[in-house]
Amino acid sequence: MNARTLSFTAPRTVAVRTRPVPEPGPDDVRVRTTVSAISAGTEGLLYRGEAPGDLTADAELEALEGDLSYPLSYGYAAVGEVTAVGENVEDDWLGRRVFAYHPHESHFLAQPADLLEIPDAVSLREAALFATLETAVTFLLDGQPLLGERVAVLGQGIVGLLTTALLDDAPLETLVTFDRYEQRRRLSETVGADRSLDPDEIDVDSKFEDVAGSRADLTYELSGDPDALDDAVATTGFDGRVLVGSWYGTKSATVDLGGRFHRDRIDIRSSQVSTIAPRLSGRWSRERRHETVWNRLQRLDLSSLYTHEFPLEDAGEAYDLLETSPGEAVQVLLTYE
Repeated sequence: MNARTLSFTAPRTVAVRTRPVPEPGPDDVRVRTTVSAISAGTEGLLYRGEAPGDLTADAELEALEGDLSYPLSYGYAAVGEVTAVGENVEDDWLGRRVFAYHPHESHFLAQPADLLEIPDAVSLREAALFATLETAVTFLLDGQPLLGERVAVLGQGIVGLLTTALLDDAPLETLVTFDRYEQRRRLSETVGADRSLDPDEIDVDSKFEDVAGSRADLTYELSGDPDALDDAVATTGFDGRVLVGSWYGTKSATVDLGGRFHRDRIDIRSSQVSTIAPRLSGRWSRERRHETVWNRLQRLDLSSLYTHEFPLEDAGEAYDLLETSPGEAVQVLLTYE
């Protein structure tokens, strides 16, 4: 048997490479992957060649070594079972279902400390959403939605939909989302939005006011489109917050800061899951955030968000689908039989 690894080799080109199944070292375990989730936003940038090649892949994750130049293996949502252990690892690790921040690969080695055991009440496919839901949890921690606030979310891809699902638990006055694709808008209202609207057919700021009665207290920009920043600022009211969770890669953002932005004291801030905001780090750790994500995975019904599955060997079709039919593909999974 060979191990299979997905590699981004050039813009819009991926390959599956093989190598012998690795044997664990004394302190390692070997994981056989069952399913992994494609992160359409970040991996879409890599697929299109729009990620800065000299940027470190992720300084916080040991499995993502090197930078973002081709060729590279990427991904951070692998789910599987421990099938072998090193001599210094307890035998009770054998057979455990685990999640790993690891690239798309059929077999890999890891140290137990780098794996998260999946609770019994969480299925393997639900666990594949762990990293993306962790991102959404971070957006709520950073945005700090308050009682009675009016909130807008621009972009209802998988990250936007999970953020909407979490915001549905918050004591908000109004939650309005925007996305150009009908299926995503329908899913958005299913998971918790009061209204989900098409930004291409309306002025986002005026329509938000029509629905909510005023501008937003908090606006999330999760569309991946730098041009949406102007809509986010326009939608946000006096002393409001714009939280940018999108990563634009090499795409530049030109933002109109000459109008209401200055006089209305609008705050634009970034949010990213690799770190926890310093103001929260006294009470929040990665372990506490992990517990929160597992709890939410057990409470939320996210089954409608899984739209497609592809064998690893057909990964090229999966990425092409995400590029050509984003209105159909929401969460795409890779499987390893």
